[in-house]
Amino acid sequence: MPRPRTGPTRKLPYSPADATAFLSAADPKLARLIEKAGPFTVRLRAQQSPFEALAQSIIYQQLHGKAAATIHDRLIRTFNPDIPANHPNPTLLHPSPQQILDCPNDQLRAAGLSNNKALALRDLAAKTLDGTVPSLATIRRMSDAAIIDHLTQVRGIGKWTVEMFLIFRLGRPNILPTSDFGIRKGFALTYLGLKPTTKLTPDLLATPAQIERRAKKWQPFCSVASWYLWRACDPPKQ
Repeated sequence: MPRPRTGPTRKLPYSPADATAFLSAADPKLARLIEKAGPFTVRLRAQQSPFEALAQSIIYQQLHGKAAATIHDRLIRTFNPDIPANHPNPTLLHPSPQQILDCPNDQLRAAGLSNNKALALRDLAAKTLDGTVPSLATIRRMSDAAIIDHLTQVRGIGKWTVEMFLIFRLGRPNILPTSDFGIRKGFALTYLGLKPTTKLTPDLLATPAQIERRAKKWQPFCSVASWYLWRACDPPKQ
């Protein structure tokens, strides 16, 4: 699950209170998890374009959050060498698609990007400029399925990455990332009797089919249910 991000935010296009009330009424087991985990706290970045959000997703893939954040910050600073060290939000100075295409490979590698991630960033930049990756105004009018179809054409962008984009950047209410490890573990903890102290093996995780069957109760708020399943993997300290 993506790490929380700082900076200006905007409201979700749905009411978290209405969503949690609906889910609690529809699914008693989920209701207990919601009560234990507390309020739904997702907020949307106010100023991040699809290109910027997906570039950040590419950088964060398969890395610990702190290491990825360091690389992301370093990349931005290679294009803005005069940013003060204490700048409150350097992501506002993110390079443009054209800047990514025009910069030398050495600049991307010096920021800490692997060769595959550098190639993925360049492909994202090219597909942003040719319209494969739509503008934020356009993408907000598209269906979830159409967005997945468009964005997975980018090298290094799979369905899971787009699902995270739909939940955490666009605020789509009904996304269910059934392949996500945390969702599968959280479901097993909540519904299948998995104990937090049990040594986890792949066979103990919920299957996508099991999650999808239960999720019929959650529609149209699968995104909110997913967020609570992630919380089940990291319960609040008593």
